[in-house]
Amino acid sequence: MADTDIELTAGSSDRNAAVLAGLLGWTLDAFDFFIVTLCSDHIAATYHRTRADITFTILLTLMMRPIGAFIFGLLADRYGRRKPMMANLVFYSTMSVLSGLSPTYHTFLICRLLFGVGMGGEWGVGASLAMEKVPVRLRGLLSGLVQEGYAFGGLLASGAYFLIWPRFHEWQPLFWIGGLPALLALFLRFNVKESEVWQRARQGNWSKLGAALISHWKTFLIMFVLMLMMNLSSHGTQDLFPARLKEFSLSSGKVAGINAVSQVGMICGGLFVGFISDRIGRRRAMVSAFILATMAVPLWAFAPTLSLLMLGAFLLQFMVQGAWGVIPAHITELSPDSVRGFLPGFAYQCGAAACASVLPIQEHFAKQVGLAYAMATCAFVILPVAAIVVALGPESRGIVFGQNKTE
Repeated sequence: MADTDIELTAGSSDRNAAVLAGLLGWTLDAFDFFIVTLCSDHIAATYHRTRADITFTILLTLMMRPIGAFIFGLLADRYGRRKPMMANLVFYSTMSVLSGLSPTYHTFLICRLLFGVGMGGEWGVGASLAMEKVPVRLRGLLSGLVQEGYAFGGLLASGAYFLIWPRFHEWQPLFWIGGLPALLALFLRFNVKESEVWQRARQGNWSKLGAALISHWKTFLIMFVLMLMMNLSSHGTQDLFPARLKEFSLSSGKVAGINAVSQVGMICGGLFVGFISDRIGRRRAMVSAFILATMAVPLWAFAPTLSLLMLGAFLLQFMVQGAWGVIPAHITELSPDSVRGFLPGFAYQCGAAACASVLPIQEHFAKQVGLAYAMATCAFVILPVAAIVVALGPESRGIVFGQNKTE
């Protein structure tokens, strides 16, 4: 197995570039998404809409992500990982810039809808490219690094919000920063080679690729249920947290600062639990993280002071995103070589779309019992169920990619 691993593992410079591309692609994707959650009240005021109207655009973004995963995932399995990823980067960066230029709410809504297509396409292609190039012994750790691009994006969004909003009181420039991913496409073009695993397992035509996808429908269903619970755990504990902070009548700087603390927790957790999963197994690491996250919910939701609130946010997100850090390695290992560009990303984004209703449900529930109780109730339900789903699922830790030319 070691010899095969060496043959199919990219050189260190190519591997590092692929991991960096996957990390930065997901970082800048998430940056744009978090900007909407941080600026929801300001965007609503600009368009003379309610916060619920802006929350609806987040729901649309989530619902459109499977379409992006479907389109770009198919292209990645048919034509390789690099070119579809470059096209995706240019597309979603364009939609981000146009979001900041939108003159009306409906124009903004359309841009967010189309951004969802781009956001949905990036993760599956980027994760498969990175995971197919890294050594088996580092897969869990580097999985955590790539996945926590989401948290890095949130951290950058908090920093940008802290720097720009207090000085200019304009949210639009934050979306213009979203044009940067187009430059990442150039980096990918000149620094990352095509996946050798894809070259060995590629299907010769569309009909063969379609047959391969259909033959693995059971694997897709398993991944879909897993990713539904993963997305519920993430969006159910993150998206309304800035709104919860604003209930303390904090300045925009303090809101960004506390939100940044939770993002640091995500990054640390993703790297740590991803690293641990290489040693104790993917499922065991994720289940442990979800159990500990459940224990942190009371402090996260009901902390009486800001210092304890920050501690609760750090601990909860350390564990939730710790479980997420395992995901790129876990579901790419579950996926056959010939459909790895499509299957993990499509399952991921279908799970994201299926959980889109969690935001309006929390908003509605919050009107009845308050935002803290609404968020805590969701977390107490979602996190234990996620642990059970992970525990009952399969695992293929340590499998060597590219051993089978046909499947």
